[in-house]
Amino acid sequence: MDEDAVSAWITGLGVGAIAPLSFERIGNGQSNLTYAVSDSGGGRWVLRRPPLGHLLASAHDVVREHRILSSLQGSGVPVPKILALTEDPDVTDAPLVLMSYVAGTVLDSVGVAEKLTPEQRRALGLAMPKTLAKIHAVDLADAGLVDLASHKPYAARQLKRWADQWEKSRTREVPAVEELADVLRRNMPEQTELSLVHGDFHLSNVITLPEEGEIVAVVDWELCTLGDPLADVGALLAYWPEAGDEFVGPFPTSTLEGFPTRSELVEAYVHHTKRDVTHVGYWHVLALWKLAIIAEGVLRRVIDDPRNKAGSGAPTAKLVDGIIARAVATAEAEGLR
Repeated sequence: MDEDAVSAWITGLGVGAIAPLSFERIGNGQSNLTYAVSDSGGGRWVLRRPPLGHLLASAHDVVREHRILSSLQGSGVPVPKILALTEDPDVTDAPLVLMSYVAGTVLDSVGVAEKLTPEQRRALGLAMPKTLAKIHAVDLADAGLVDLASHKPYAARQLKRWADQWEKSRTREVPAVEELADVLRRNMPEQTELSLVHGDFHLSNVITLPEEGEIVAVVDWELCTLGDPLADVGALLAYWPEAGDEFVGPFPTSTLEGFPTRSELVEAYVHHTKRDVTHVGYWHVLALWKLAIIAEGVLRRVIDDPRNKAGSGAPTAKLVDGIIARAVATAEAEGLR
């Protein structure tokens, strides 16, 4: 990133930024890159750009993410305020989105969550399905998002998209990925509803106020689309290991005392939405399969360009294999064959 050119762009926006500006890579996200921008007067902002190296055609579209966040301003869904977008080649080699800095706590590690009481952890855990209910209640017409994505059955779209992504980004042969895809195709539930879907909803993608038990911002909307709302519930479950699980994976935070169980998350979602969650197990398996493919893609990008490696490190082939094994076990437990 050309910090001088980007600094000149930001200070010229009229957002109160005072030169000189400093840029710091933040977050454990392994996809679009996020930077904290600070000025000499104590002002703070957040900057997003695509990763470096090997990119998949439909992924990492920060211009689309800018559209979604702009559309959600004032919707009741807690999101950062969007300030500007630039694709000016004199400023950047890739699109940049500037947004407000939202103060709060991101529970992106066990160390952060350990500082909270069990009661605070439980309150924030139960705030997750409550926030999902807000996302799924967005009126697509009012938000101007009716044309954001296809209205065709979401499961079929996801299976095609991520099977294609696997072929483009895999670093080795893993037969279980194709076998799981076949299981998911055979067991696709009928879609009866279309809503906004975040696509990557978990503890690392929300900013919280632990003292209040509230979520004040949902971030990382690059996988947002239109689809079956239960897909987000399944994703939340995929990112939510419990104490005693044989495989915890890269998101162990929810294993701490106080956090609700996966069953309690589903119950809370039903309480807030009154939706039928008969097929949530299917979406749990699909989310694990998808998570493994995403992790393999991150591994591929880090191999291509080590600068894409987040502060938390990068996935390993062993980790990807562990996620796949958990997906297979979950499919068997759900009776999917």
